Amino acid sequence: QVQLVESGGGSVQAGGSLRLSCAASGYIYSRNCFGWFRQAPGREREGVAVISLGGDTSYADSVKGRFTISRDNTKNTVYLRMNSLKPEDTAMYYCAAHSSWRQCSRSLSGLPDLDYWGQGTQVTVSS
Repeated sequence: QVQLVESGGGSVQAGGSLRLSCAASGYIYSRNCFGWFRQAPGREREGVAVISLGGDTSYADSVKGRFTISRDNTKNTVYLRMNSLKPEDTAMYYCAAHSSWRQCSRSLSGLPDLDYWGQGTQVTVSS
């Protein structure tokens, strides 16, 4: 049963913007913090941004000031707004959720070991 569905990926030129969406079931959305992660070919999956149930956020240093994570409680959806995109942002982007904010926030810098994962959406940035 698919419980997290990402969308919004695509191909853009450097400096462009994209907004990724992660639609969740109501059960998962109302009980979990969320995170966005990415994985480029040949590289490990890395944390991008996380958001708590209450809206607290945290970002990887590489995206601070360019990316914004948010959640819409009326749509059970988490977003990742990406501005000033760079070629090095090219990757498959995944949405994930976990019941523990500590686990969500730790996943930014460590192994992203969260309970729920989406199937991913590709982002390609050309120079």
